[in-house]
Amino acid sequence: MVGSTRNLRLFLGMQIALVATLLSAALVLVPTKPARADQCAFPFTPTAYEDLKDRKMFLDTIDLAANNMLFPGDPYFGVPDIQYGPRGARYTMSGTVPPVLLKSIAWVESSITQAGADVPFGSIGASLISFDCGHGIEQVTTGMTIPSGENGKGSPEQALIATNFAYNIARGAAILVNKWNEAPDKKPIAGIDTNGHPSVLENWYFAVWAYNGFTGPGSNKSNHPLDPIYGAWPRPAYSCAPTGDGKGHNRSNYPYQELVFGCAANPPVVDGKQLWAGQQISLPDLNNPIWRNALSMQNFVYPYAKMDIPTPPPFHLDTTPQPDASRRAQILGSPQMQLSKTDVRVGFAPGATGGSTSETVDIANVGSGVLSWYATASVPWLTISPYTGVAVGGDLPCNPTNPCDRLGHMEVSVDSTKAPAGNQTATIQVKALGSNQVQSVNVNVVQVQRINATANPSPTNPLNGATSANTTGVTNQVNPANYSTGGH
Repeated sequence: MVGSTRNLRLFLGMQIALVATLLSAALVLVPTKPARADQCAFPFTPTAYEDLKDRKMFLDTIDLAANNMLFPGDPYFGVPDIQYGPRGARYTMSGTVPPVLLKSIAWVESSITQAGADVPFGSIGASLISFDCGHGIEQVTTGMTIPSGENGKGSPEQALIATNFAYNIARGAAILVNKWNEAPDKKPIAGIDTNGHPSVLENWYFAVWAYNGFTGPGSNKSNHPLDPIYGAWPRPAYSCAPTGDGKGHNRSNYPYQELVFGCAANPPVVDGKQLWAGQQISLPDLNNPIWRNALSMQNFVYPYAKMDIPTPPPFHLDTTPQPDASRRAQILGSPQMQLSKTDVRVGFAPGATGGSTSETVDIANVGSGVLSWYATASVPWLTISPYTGVAVGGDLPCNPTNPCDRLGHMEVSVDSTKAPAGNQTATIQVKALGSNQVQSVNVNVVQVQRINATANPSPTNPLNGATSANTTGVTNQVNPANYSTGGH
């Protein structure tokens, strides 16, 4: 929606008169340093559900998250209140995000996919994790570079971001608002002539820039629009539409905020249909001293107080329709967890690397939607691998020709180098994240004793009915032909 600055000032002035309190500090989220993929939240890649090619469910979820209709009030996945107004006189209002921006970010970040590139649409497979620990649709990196849970494990919140598209999108919306709220203490204000109001798409310029990193020349990826690597201004607008539209398509020629604004106006086309209605967003005219001087390199110094800019004309308001609140229940579903067994038995040889049998427990979702499960052991020497993943309800479409294992699977074993000698008992708690569902698995741990060092056959494991691995001469694996169950 396009309007005049004068009309917007009148509109915003009426809103400001209703605001009674000021915020003394912005809600900020300190960015974390990128890490190698093997240093991310999990030492394995959790599973995730991938939407159909039209991405309709994911796009509808973005509309809900942008309007804070997914998890309102949740301290981690709800959209925080948003601040606006001039420096020294900030106001607060309920937080929302322009849906078109959240969609555009999702496409630029991941092509709006929750699972890895090798996972087909309408299937279940390894979740999308980038080299710098970006996770899922919104490529959430903040808070995902190291495990933040108990005992050095990824936390339940991290598991939801990695496995569940709805929580991933919701967290992306929250992070974007946190980036907005870094102004004016740590970031500049866009829209000093329109009260820096978040309903104006152009006023998200610095927040979108910061979503990918408020970086400039000399960084691994500069997003400064005056960085010489991006050439002269004006540049052809970036486009996510098919090539041949007369616009730019090489991402390396644009800072991040220009990618997002361009994609919002020129959306991707899938099977002949635009994924959303394109919406124009004006960029700062870098040939105009009003914007060029403010954005100059000499002003690119923390806390960037000299970089405040007016709203580039003409300004636009997001015209995305308000989503139907009933869609939330359809998307989230009603997951119901069911375990394949609640008692398991494993054997181990104390001190032997790999000296343990294992047993698998399956997690089913007999309800609907995506169930993100998370398992914890009562003792540190009991190993659960993986300890989080998804179980997918029968309501979500899954192409029978694609990988479509709707069950979650966890393998239970013993770290024989850490387990105390003797028979033990332990418990595993399996939680359906986002609900109050918890189920327990009782684990009987049986110590085995070595008899001899050579075994050629593959006998049936008397502990759990599974066939154990052969070992010849080397006894660093538990083979029931080499060991007998003895009490210590």
